[in-house]
Amino acid sequence: MIRTTVAAFIALAAFAVSANAEVTGKSAQARPALKPEAIVTGDIVRIGDLIENAGIVSSVPVFRAPDLGYTGTISADAVLEAVRSHALIGLDTAGIREIVVRRATRTIQVADVEDVVAQALSTRFDLGPSKDITVNFSRELRAIYVEPSAQGSPRIAHIDFDARSGRFDATLEIPANGGKSNIVRIAGRAVPTAEIPTVTRPLERGAVLRESDIQMERRPRAEMGRDVVISRSQVVGFAARTNLQPGRPLRTGELMKPDLVQRSEPVTLVYEVPGIVLTLRGKAIDGGAEGDTISVMNEQSKRVVQGTIVGPGRVAIRNSLPRFAATSASRSAANNDTR
Repeated sequence: MIRTTVAAFIALAAFAVSANAEVTGKSAQARPALKPEAIVTGDIVRIGDLIENAGIVSSVPVFRAPDLGYTGTISADAVLEAVRSHALIGLDTAGIREIVVRRATRTIQVADVEDVVAQALSTRFDLGPSKDITVNFSRELRAIYVEPSAQGSPRIAHIDFDARSGRFDATLEIPANGGKSNIVRIAGRAVPTAEIPTVTRPLERGAVLRESDIQMERRPRAEMGRDVVISRSQVVGFAARTNLQPGRPLRTGELMKPDLVQRSEPVTLVYEVPGIVLTLRGKAIDGGAEGDTISVMNEQSKRVVQGTIVGPGRVAIRNSLPRFAATSASRSAANNDTR
């Protein structure tokens, strides 16, 4: 009987110790403690934003939140003073001297506003694709911050545009909470542009332009005449008719097809009709590009004939078939007599 009583007492004591340890652990775990950082939504900082396990006083406001897009700090002493009347027993500062408070925001970048303005100008004033409109604001425009819960994107409510000066004035609506909008007035200059090829280095007359010699630059359309080259395909493989400088728009009159025949160069004279192809050696009196008509000396007859350049070192003759044919026939007859 005594042994049974002692065993029961020991078990009860062990249970009491265990229960007390569990309560102590839960109590320690639930102890309020300062946070090193707080992210808040809205204009108010509440106790629960600054203190873990604040319990029923978590929603009590104590400080004003930083403005949208800004970050602030609150000293630990200021927090302790603010919550002194709320009986947060055993508040642990954990060695924290100040708490960083960040305001949760959604950011509208300047590039987003530029796109909205360009789209409005493109649609309402027929300035071409919005991607080709460069927008510059009269005053420096910074990123716009709105509440994370604000729905929608910025939009242009009204815009005026002077095509001659490129000036615009617009009313921009920024989304806010509750489906409302904040109004921002903006002004600036918009310029329709286009990408054109320019050379990357100085090039002398006669130089053939390669891919590495070309870069695309965006220029105002108002500065471009009808003769300005607008694509790489109009440049690559062509030769400079004059000296070319970097950064200048290229004009069609400054480019030419590259010379396929140089002056005094040996060439092949070609006469071709269905079933007949005659070739002779010649010497170019003039140089030129494909399609150019030049003077060529027939080295066999020493006569000067006119021909069209059809390839590197090849000139097509249009009016010399009888002499070529006679020469060929004479050679054929001579060969028959020899036999």
